[in-house]
Amino acid sequence: MSPGKEYASNLTEKQWQLIRRLLPKPKRLGRKPINRREIINAILYWNRTGCQWRYLPSDFPNWNTVYGVFRRWRIDGTWKKIHDKLREKVRKAAGKKPTPTAAIIDSQSVKSAEGGEQCEYDAGKKVTGRKRHIAVDTLGMVLVVVVHAANLQDYEGAHFVFHRIKETYRRLKVVFADSAYGKCGLPAWAKETCRVVLQTVLRPVNVKGFVVLPKRWIVERTFAWLNRHRRLSKDYERLTENSEAAIYIAMIDLMTRRLARAEN
Repeated sequence: MSPGKEYASNLTEKQWQLIRRLLPKPKRLGRKPINRREIINAILYWNRTGCQWRYLPSDFPNWNTVYGVFRRWRIDGTWKKIHDKLREKVRKAAGKKPTPTAAIIDSQSVKSAEGGEQCEYDAGKKVTGRKRHIAVDTLGMVLVVVVHAANLQDYEGAHFVFHRIKETYRRLKVVFADSAYGKCGLPAWAKETCRVVLQTVLRPVNVKGFVVLPKRWIVERTFAWLNRHRRLSKDYERLTENSEAAIYIAMIDLMTRRLARAEN
């Protein structure tokens, strides 16, 4: 067990075993290796509570060390690798193949608290900040995250998402989206460039009020999962890469908890 104070965000033993196997091997030379479990606990605490790095409780390792690991693993792709491996495990546990053939795409405009790069005004949502553009599988697990300026329309920002989909998910055949993604030739471009069918799910005619739309509710539920993490209540990061990493970490937290419960 971890020697520090027990916080609700801390990894359980089963969660730690799931993550430990996916971490890069520590270097043999240099200083004494840090306690990686405590480092990850600190990062999960930061992600769940929304505190600043400098305000991490003193029973965690020094905040400079914690942030250094967060940054290094963001740059070398460790967070994304851990996330993707865990998603494959979740899919296998649900009786599905490791990679999907269908996805759902949507965006969420959020206020920016610190400024930084790519902070613009979304006239539709009346929000100054950024957009989180995600594609999820039919279980709601995140496939791709792209954070960009909020002033980009959905059909413009979707190009970034589709490019990343093309690089990684060869089996993906169809992507469901709302009507905003059917504009400016995006469906034809997605089919020609990425070999993916973009299928828009339209709202029923003459129906007022809230309506649960097929497939689209899945990605909305994923945004609701992410909103449980206070660090994601706004975009507090100066770099979009850090914003994307924070989303992957939130999903890592969710997936390890789900897998640990399934083993009980």
